[in-house]
Amino acid sequence: MAHSPQAVDGLASVPALLHRNATQFGDKPAYREKEFGIWQSWSWSDTAKEVEALALGLLNLGVNEGDFIAIIGRNRPYFYWSMVAAQSVGAVPVPMYQDAAADEMAYVMDHCGARFAIVQDQEQVDKIIEIQDKLTEFEHMIYIDPRGLRKYDHHKLHQFAHVQEQGRAARDEFASDLKARSDKLDYDSTCVMLYTSGTTGRPKGVVLSNRNIIEASRSSSDFDTLGPGEEVLAYLPMAWVGDFIFSIGQAYWCGFCVNCPESPDTMMTDLREIGPTYYFAPPRVFETQLTNVMIRMEDASPFKKWLFDRYMAVARKVGPAILDGKSVSFGDRLSYALGNLFVYGPLKNTLGLSRVRVGYTAGEAIGPEIFEFYRSLGINLKQLYGQTEASVFITVQPDGEVRNDTVGVPAPGVEIKIADNGEVFYRSPGTFEEYYKNPESTASTKDAEGWVATGDAGFFDPDNGHLRIIDRAKDVGKMADGAMFAPKYVENKLKFYPNILEAVVFGNQREECTAFINIDLTAVGNWAERNNIGYASYQELAGHPQVLDAIKVHVEEVNRSLADDPMLAHCQVHRFLVLHKELDADDGEMTRTRKVRRGVISDKFEDLLGALYDGSDEIYTNTEVTYEDGRKGSISATLKIVEAAVVSVAAQQVAAE
Repeated sequence: MAHSPQAVDGLASVPALLHRNATQFGDKPAYREKEFGIWQSWSWSDTAKEVEALALGLLNLGVNEGDFIAIIGRNRPYFYWSMVAAQSVGAVPVPMYQDAAADEMAYVMDHCGARFAIVQDQEQVDKIIEIQDKLTEFEHMIYIDPRGLRKYDHHKLHQFAHVQEQGRAARDEFASDLKARSDKLDYDSTCVMLYTSGTTGRPKGVVLSNRNIIEASRSSSDFDTLGPGEEVLAYLPMAWVGDFIFSIGQAYWCGFCVNCPESPDTMMTDLREIGPTYYFAPPRVFETQLTNVMIRMEDASPFKKWLFDRYMAVARKVGPAILDGKSVSFGDRLSYALGNLFVYGPLKNTLGLSRVRVGYTAGEAIGPEIFEFYRSLGINLKQLYGQTEASVFITVQPDGEVRNDTVGVPAPGVEIKIADNGEVFYRSPGTFEEYYKNPESTASTKDAEGWVATGDAGFFDPDNGHLRIIDRAKDVGKMADGAMFAPKYVENKLKFYPNILEAVVFGNQREECTAFINIDLTAVGNWAERNNIGYASYQELAGHPQVLDAIKVHVEEVNRSLADDPMLAHCQVHRFLVLHKELDADDGEMTRTRKVRRGVISDKFEDLLGALYDGSDEIYTNTEVTYEDGRKGSISATLKIVEAAVVSVAAQQVAAE
């Protein structure tokens, strides 16, 4: 059985860490938020006062120990305070996706029996009012932004600032109750409940204790020598375990500052202004940043383009080696230093990554080419493999041992084993307590000895002992001839190209592989403008003959690189089509964390999948879509099916010889 550590120095809960930080780091900034273009700052002692006022206000409203409090909105200090205030009174915060549809929220809030919700604004208030009839235990809602809410019934609706004011006014009445509840918290108390993204079914409530969060935060902070001087940007959904660990777990353990951008639209500007030292982004963010760089280079002058190409070649050759402290010739170091002056330095500055000391990507596999691009600029980007059920960390990459094809070694305190069928299992102090109200799923995921089934297939690389993840175990299949089918690997190669936003590869139990592709409207739209190609919609651009030709070139390049890999050479894409709509979480085709729901897509577009395999040249289809305001509509299109050249493995071997 995995060891079960005890709290260090009595720091057995997040509120206890807050108390320590307010004492030790009193005037040091704990939170910054940009509002109306101006950064506002709160110190650790300010934060402790804000949290205490809200906690007293929650007691005044009648929050009981064990109550669930839904937290819905974008990353703002108020919501992080809300989570810690909820914990301080013995309640459990349940952060939720702010872009979730009302019925998705209804499921989560009804499942956990939330009595209270703390929300951002009128939009979220309206969503909850819409579903209130389905929520049997729901009582009070607290909102931060009062705009548009003046004429609402305020019997059960309260402004955040007013709840805090009432808390301060009732301090004498409730201070002893608050202290009693906070003092009762220990390592076994529930810290947070986070719902899984529900790739295959209904989301599950993952119960994480103070032990899980604090131990995972402590060991990971030690691993990367994080300290109170770090700056992080909090912009990922608060419902996601990564944000909870970085913006609460590690921030409170180390005492560093959490910076909240003004809005998703200003995120890149705010990133540049803060210049984080510790940075995390899922592959999609790195892909988008790289796409934007490539678009800008297309518009650059010939000299700038030449300079960029010349020095990026140097960076690809020696950048990662210099970053890892390996020996590199004087001439190459000099070329790299010049490249840093002319290209890499200004580029990192534009990306807002100049000060990054430790960068991580996780959530899904990142394309090796994208990963190497950032490493070659001198950004210490590493891969991390984790899960909500693990309090994030399963494997990490030590400095100097970073590879694009592995996810590193077991994180501190984590044990890993590989089952006979290739599935990865782990256990650690971060291993979740249970799935809420779901003993069957808990038992099927976590055994009596604490080993957790990840659902991912992988193996340890015999050369370096690093873990390689092939794909989701349920997605790894076999082609008709018995060869391995690993769609995610191929999809990530396709998504390296700025023109391709999303790809879904099929081939399980079939003779050959095919693919659905979504174009990146920004990148392809930019190309269309430069070439004077007019278009009125995504659908029109996606079906343009020149766009199909460009995508075909990318698919064939991927096929050539797959032919070099004997294990996956048979996963080359023979035929593909460019979808007439973007895959969308509102249409159920992706999760809120933008993971493809492969089963939903193959069922929904059954006619298109059939056409890829029956030899058709084109197919007419009609698809239901959901608009931003929730209304339903439909779009129809005739899609061209494109043949892509594949490389026979035998021919490739002859060429190599």
